[in-house]
Amino acid sequence: MRLCFLVEEQYRHDGMPVEVIRQLVAWGHRVDVLRPGGSLVRMTDVVRTGVHDAWILKTVSGGPGLTLLEAAAHAGLTTVNDARSIRGVRDKALAAAVGRSRGLPLPPTYAAADPALLLEIPASQYPLVVKPADGSSGRGVHLFASPEQLAAMLPALAGEGLLIAQPYVPNGGTDIKVYCVGGELYATERRSPLHPDLPVRERNVPLSAEVAAIAARVGEVYGLDLYGLDVLLGPDGPVVVDVNDFPSFRQVPSAAARVARAILELARGGGVTGGTDGAAGAVGAAGVPGAAGVADAAGVVGVADVTGVAGVTGVAGVAGAAGVAEATDLAGVAGVTSVAAVDAGRSVVPAARAPQQPGRDGGLPERDGTSPAVTPLTRPVPVQVPLTGGETA
Repeated sequence: MRLCFLVEEQYRHDGMPVEVIRQLVAWGHRVDVLRPGGSLVRMTDVVRTGVHDAWILKTVSGGPGLTLLEAAAHAGLTTVNDARSIRGVRDKALAAAVGRSRGLPLPPTYAAADPALLLEIPASQYPLVVKPADGSSGRGVHLFASPEQLAAMLPALAGEGLLIAQPYVPNGGTDIKVYCVGGELYATERRSPLHPDLPVRERNVPLSAEVAAIAARVGEVYGLDLYGLDVLLGPDGPVVVDVNDFPSFRQVPSAAARVARAILELARGGGVTGGTDGAAGAVGAAGVPGAAGVADAAGVVGVADVTGVAGVTGVAGVAGAAGVAEATDLAGVAGVTSVAAVDAGRSVVPAARAPQQPGRDGGLPERDGTSPAVTPLTRPVPVQVPLTGGETA
């Protein structure tokens, strides 16, 4: 298969997606890497060639990558995750409204473009957690014990754009991070960003039936296939405080291989693994005029930021690079073929396809639900199962 990864500068050296790309290449697939934050992109051409089986996004919230992914989706190309679903969870104000309306256990959520308006929130709602609606990776998360504390921080909040505020959920200082990949759920416990001084070592934990049911429901509501969610075990039960598309999958066993396999399954299925009651699955490339039989990407202005993966070629419509893209962490992989940039009006010479190996998608641990940290989504999970006093997740 031929895949296009959209990778923001922040993730150029990150295991997600670098190791996933390495794994796909090792299985003989062709991968193009486009850094939307460091490339001049000719938007009118970049998604017209239809040479990719799927587009995969690993970028920051608010970055330009989502715009490219949405352009690909509108052109009828397969995206992982569905582009509309990604937009729905990256806007945390929207995600809160949608999730609460669908019965997910999310805290009451206020939104304001002017931080001063947050002072209108009743004092009874404090302590109050305030964060950017487009935040990620714990950026800009604040805990205010009183309206006075919030008022003192208004200047610092002024440049954050749309903000959301939620009543603090009392907890033990740890988050349960649940990852969904390939139809399986994995849970880890980690220190909450609101309690940075707490000595907590990130570790795999058993996943209760109640939290597993919530995690499965999150995927259905938002229309996500690869995702993560942050859960707090509050006094009234689990509460979802964040949902992420394409998270880090830290502590997931053989994470790169599992994510790579899930991407291939989604690409083959047109971006749809099952029914959702949230955003619709991605539209596959089948039936798109001009999508089949395209051998190369003609009319490329220049190949920018392709990072030297075996079989990697340039992405049509990328302009501004002169010469071979600079190698990053993806350089040095056995069989790597770099692609030189070309001038306007000339086409890219496709790199040689990596040899197909027997069992090209092999080498993965067998799926099983026997591990306490693994919960297959196909297994019926009762929704109303209270946590016992001794459970940690």
